[in-house]
Amino acid sequence: MASEKRAKWIYWALTAPFVVTMLMASLMLLAGVAPNVEGITHLGYPVYICTILGTAKLLGGIAILQDRFRTLKEWAYAGYTFNLLGATASHAFSGDSFGKIITPVIILGMVLASYQQWKNAHVLQTKKEKQNERFHVIVPATEL
Repeated sequence: MASEKRAKWIYWALTAPFVVTMLMASLMLLAGVAPNVEGITHLGYPVYICTILGTAKLLGGIAILQDRFRTLKEWAYAGYTFNLLGATASHAFSGDSFGKIITPVIILGMVLASYQQWKNAHVLQTKKEKQNERFHVIVPATEL
């Protein structure tokens, strides 16, 4: 029980900062905040990509915060991974400073650590459920 609780704490300590970061980025992209739009166009992308990225980041954040649809959550982690790898490459290829190149790498590290912790917590939960199954006794209705 303590290890399961600890795993959840670690998961949320890793997940909350990057999800908040991504949700804030999505809202700023959707709102067309000037520094964000300028950053996108500086990389050579058209302005309309802000709407696409903003929507994807918003939906990804919601998907990671929910716990009902596992596959959707997996896809959100994959989407954030592709987004951050693309951001890293875009900053590198456009000749940006090391600070702008390393920022998405750091966030990607948080995404991957969160994903790993989520998978570990799921393994603990599955073990607990299997352990509980051993103690269930099915009594036929005729014996009641």
